Amino acid sequence: MPVAQGIKKVTVMALQTALGTPNVTSGQILRRKSSIFKADRDMFESDEIVSHHQSTGASYGLKKADGKLEGLLSAKTYQMPFEGILEADAVTIAPYAAGIDVTAAASSPQFVDASAGFLTAGLKVGMVGRWTGFAGGGATANNDRNFLITALTASNMTGVFLDGTAVVADAAGDTVTFTTTGQVVTPPLTGHLNNYYTFEEWYADITKSELFADCKVASISVGLPATGNATISFDVIGRSRTLASGAKAIATHVAETTTAVMTAINGFIYVNGTVAGNMTGAQIEISNGAASVGAVVGSNSTPDVSTGRIKVSGSFSGLFDATTFQAFYDAETNISLVLVLTADQTATSNFMSFALGRIKITGDAPDDGEKSILRTYPFIAELNSAGGASLAWPQAIIQVQDSAAT
Repeated sequence: MPVAQGIKKVTVMALQTALGTPNVTSGQILRRKSSIFKADRDMFESDEIVSHHQSTGASYGLKKADGKLEGLLSAKTYQMPFEGILEADAVTIAPYAAGIDVTAAASSPQFVDASAGFLTAGLKVGMVGRWTGFAGGGATANNDRNFLITALTASNMTGVFLDGTAVVADAAGDTVTFTTTGQVVTPPLTGHLNNYYTFEEWYADITKSELFADCKVASISVGLPATGNATISFDVIGRSRTLASGAKAIATHVAETTTAVMTAINGFIYVNGTVAGNMTGAQIEISNGAASVGAVVGSNSTPDVSTGRIKVSGSFSGLFDATTFQAFYDAETNISLVLVLTADQTATSNFMSFALGRIKITGDAPDDGEKSILRTYPFIAELNSAGGASLAWPQAIIQVQDSAAT
């Protein structure tokens, strides 16, 4: 009899149409380092006292299901979990056809729009896009390169090309367009989605399936180490597990994405619009308190999975070479944080960006030893009430952009 092998298992995620309606039609195979989905059960031991002085056993109670997937961060791969926890679909930002009014400069601000249309076009700090249409002199080098916006007004766009190329000055006023790459997802102020997902663990080598339905994404963690691959993990809470034999429970397994893994050497950390040097790592945690709503009489499964507030926290660490972050902490200063991860150093590399318009540093603990001193700065994010439509930041706790999202 064959034994199931981890290398032959696939984990599949599918968006449901509603609670109580598992999606068994089509799902996306998820890339992973590991995935552990399991069925739990409340148990009630009998504590009655009887003449034989022995336990009379235990009874089954509420069924539960939960899972955790750990992987390496890559574009497009984890679009569904981010949409689930942020309660919104990723959207495409319409290209900004600026006409002949934009000029370029090698120093800040790199791009100036005489028609002052950057903010009304829906552009935000932390977004990454690509220019097209520059033609004057050597300014064609500004075309088709990922440009990160680090500061923005109606007229001025400040930032950096992610491949390290300098902006080439152009005063000619060419007919240009700025296109935000991929899609952006931001928690909405109203009209929040209530997404449920079906997960399947399919063991092809023994033709067995475990189906976990009515799941919600409970947390996502993104990590950027000093060196190595960027990581992601997410947790889900569901209502039940169904066992099946002989065939996949979800009929169609769409193949995994093939985008490149993002690495630490291609990471960027910006604080208040300025690149943070000598950083040794960063982490972002998103959670919503998803949990079973509990038991009801006459049923061994919970009616639903509840969620709470969307909360974002994390930390960044770096070599101790200045007191800038300590000063923010001491003065209780609200600051902004933008974390961008790319797959490589080419002009059009896939990337993901995470923009937090308002965070508070909650500590500045150092380490010690016969080495360079590090300090770690944990933070808590909050709704950026100063953001909104036609402003430089969204009115949201976080903005996530995925260059390959569709």
